[in-house]
Amino acid sequence: MPEAQSMRCELILGGQKSGKSRRAEETARQWLAAAPGHRAVLVATAQAWDAEMAERIARHRVDRAARAPGLATLEEPLALAHAITRLSRPDTLVVVDCLSLWLTNLLMPADPGAAIGDAGRESAQLADAVRAAPGPLVLVSNEIGLGVIPMGREVRAFVDALGQLNQAMARACDHVTLMAAGLPLALKGGTP
Repeated sequence: MPEAQSMRCELILGGQKSGKSRRAEETARQWLAAAPGHRAVLVATAQAWDAEMAERIARHRVDRAARAPGLATLEEPLALAHAITRLSRPDTLVVVDCLSLWLTNLLMPADPGAAIGDAGRESAQLADAVRAAPGPLVLVSNEIGLGVIPMGREVRAFVDALGQLNQAMARACDHVTLMAAGLPLALKGGTP
């Protein structure tokens, strides 16, 4: 894990239950413990579309509070670049969990009347916000391009858009870590 004091930006990639969120929470815990004036905020992008997702979000809140006490939470499903710009300070670690749900919210809105977002434009704005952030960032995203080619044009378009988003964030971050089975593999920026 990059030393909390010297870290600027880390992108954490992996599959479901690979340890991505735990790594982000541990980074926040270390950041908060490193200095009394440090703050940390998690920007949660998930939305409770159904009862199972609402239960999952509630469970994550409880688990996160136990693993990273002091990590504040802001729910922001769409305006991610704005949230990073508003929250980032040299003394504040911003954790975004997760980019894949943010992209889902953008491209597949739960509200049937909502407009579909422009993934290219929104991703470029997000990359600009990441590069301009004065404080440390941890971005969490799913790596879903390792499996079979999905059926359906919309799903293939989403896989492509997420791959492009992950590449843009990897270029904007100093550290990129791939998580598998709870184990980190440094892809960029040295030792995980």
